[in-house]
Amino acid sequence: MRPVVVLGVGLIRFGRYPDVPVAELGQRACWAALDDAGVAWRDIPVAYCGHAFQGSTMGQRVLNRIGLTGVPIINVENACASGSTAFVAAYQAVASGMYDVALALGVEKMSFKGMIDATRPDDIERPLGTGAMPTKYALIARRYMDDYGLTAAALAQVSVKNHANGCRNPYAQHQRRLTLDEVQQSRMISDPLTLYQCSPTGDGAAAAVITTEAVARQRSAGPFVRVAGCAVGSQVFVPGEPDDISEITKRTSRRAYEMWGGGPDDLDVVELHDCFTIAEICHYEGLGLCGEGEGQHLLASGATGIGGRIPVNPSGGLLSRGHPVGATGMAQIAEITWQLREQAGERQVTGAKAGVTHTLGGGGGMACAVTVLTR
Repeated sequence: MRPVVVLGVGLIRFGRYPDVPVAELGQRACWAALDDAGVAWRDIPVAYCGHAFQGSTMGQRVLNRIGLTGVPIINVENACASGSTAFVAAYQAVASGMYDVALALGVEKMSFKGMIDATRPDDIERPLGTGAMPTKYALIARRYMDDYGLTAAALAQVSVKNHANGCRNPYAQHQRRLTLDEVQQSRMISDPLTLYQCSPTGDGAAAAVITTEAVARQRSAGPFVRVAGCAVGSQVFVPGEPDDISEITKRTSRRAYEMWGGGPDDLDVVELHDCFTIAEICHYEGLGLCGEGEGQHLLASGATGIGGRIPVNPSGGLLSRGHPVGATGMAQIAEITWQLREQAGERQVTGAKAGVTHTLGGGGGMACAVTVLTR
């Protein structure tokens, strides 16, 4: 496999755009990525578009606005990991030698508000109400509390940290600091998860242009952000654990780390899937940042804050930056790219040389994508 680098990234601020078509949101992100890479659309030979709720040929609807050039446009639907999976597919196309350049896009317009139901019409969880995402994660939180003594205040602290980070990110949907009391006293959604412990729905788009290291060196002197490792996984059967978010994260991240040749101790910055506060704590453990049951202590120590030993979600994460499902993974790629280029402004992690992105989504099988980027 050939060395592959991220040549350019583009992102629009996540939020609600009731009067802007979803294709235009994607177009804006693509133009930004192309401009950042210094590449013209006519020089892109293949494109991959990740989305979850936009229907067929979403990629064509976005990219036809930029220009009808006849290139293959591959649409990817993989729940919350859709954008990340599109990026991995683009990486594979370039690394394998099939193409020298590729564009990856993640885009979503979530006009609805409220909970996402991950069940199928015939799923027993639908009439029980346990198929709604807040309920699934509330059950995970309750079990973690019982097993490891996690308190409600410690759980809410994830939201405090990530909203503080989001205030430093001009692309974040919510740029407001929250106190611990505000988080805990916000409206209860699914006990123990309150409103500010749930990521918001919204609209957004992000894109990246990737190419071989050889082509990149023809265009720039660097430094370059390299795709050092990546993996996409789905769930395996674990008796008594229908939605084991730690197992799938451990297995998928291990494959990405093995491809990289490094491990969690070698990471400098992390963007992970904090769809709910409990998810961030569990994913600390799944990604190997700490041992089982130690996620709450890692958070309390300040290690995951900007300036800590291993900053997590300096962008504000899903809780603050927002979670337009198909765009989330590509927004993480943009954030880690900026961090490694030292272009992250007020939220810059000093000396970052290796970062990881992690997305997890779906029900009844789940999907997980992990990518390691290095400078």
